[in-house]
Amino acid sequence: MRLSRENLLCYDPAELCHSMDKKPLEIYMFVDPLCPECWALEPITKKLQIEYGKYFSIRHVLSGKLATLNMCRKKRYETIAELWEKTASRTGMSCDGSLWFENPVSSPYLASIAIKSAELQGKKKGIRFLRKLQEVLFLEKQNISNFDVLKSCARNVGLDVEEFVTDIHSETAARAFQGDLKITNEMDVEEIPTLVFFNENVEDEGIKITGYYPYEVYVQILEEMLPEKPEPAKPPSIENFIKHYTMVATKEVAVVYDMTSAQAEKEMKKLLLKQKVEQVPAKYGMFWRSIEE
Repeated sequence: MRLSRENLLCYDPAELCHSMDKKPLEIYMFVDPLCPECWALEPITKKLQIEYGKYFSIRHVLSGKLATLNMCRKKRYETIAELWEKTASRTGMSCDGSLWFENPVSSPYLASIAIKSAELQGKKKGIRFLRKLQEVLFLEKQNISNFDVLKSCARNVGLDVEEFVTDIHSETAARAFQGDLKITNEMDVEEIPTLVFFNENVEDEGIKITGYYPYEVYVQILEEMLPEKPEPAKPPSIENFIKHYTMVATKEVAVVYDMTSAQAEKEMKKLLLKQKVEQVPAKYGMFWRSIEE
């Protein structure tokens, strides 16, 4: 689907008219921290950034689609839990649906505000904080609207925790989240994840793709929007890949390095023997955490 970005530029120029990092394309990525499909897309977005990252920048936009979850309905919990389990078994990115019976998320809205608070300390820290929230939610079954959990995640990714807590209660974070919701509404994003690809010309239409697709589909869109066929960069060594991302799934290694899950696990076990990583068992598959030297 094609759509325009031009009318988005009237909300708040200071916040929304950010530079495109001088890259030819910009991707608006609509996500929600509680969305298992967004979590399942992680291997593909990592591969896309590693191979074609020099051609685009990514802007994460919180859709708020799950922030209005009805917290009082047992059947609602059952539906969400079932979706988590199906997504995990289908995609290889583990998420444990039993969280919704044992330790449900009490305020999805607060989790979204926390991400915007983290972003106030820098775009990269905001992205790392979102990933950490996903890890503790999907793998450790923690309530990511609990303040102690949020502070622990903030500390883990190197945020100034005191500033982070202050910002959660600030109008700045609330306004930033409202800005994301406006963009979501303006672009008619009704499902997550959704990626919208734009080129440098604000007046040109973008291409919107909703849902989870094979990697080749996203590459095809890049090729269609760039004036010349992009050349994929070679990935780093697996050891450096793990160091950079701190913790990854076997599935992520498999996708990034074009391996089967069995081949990826074999490579990770080599690093385990060298004491470069440690295993983090999950309900579906295995995760690996880098051991700092």
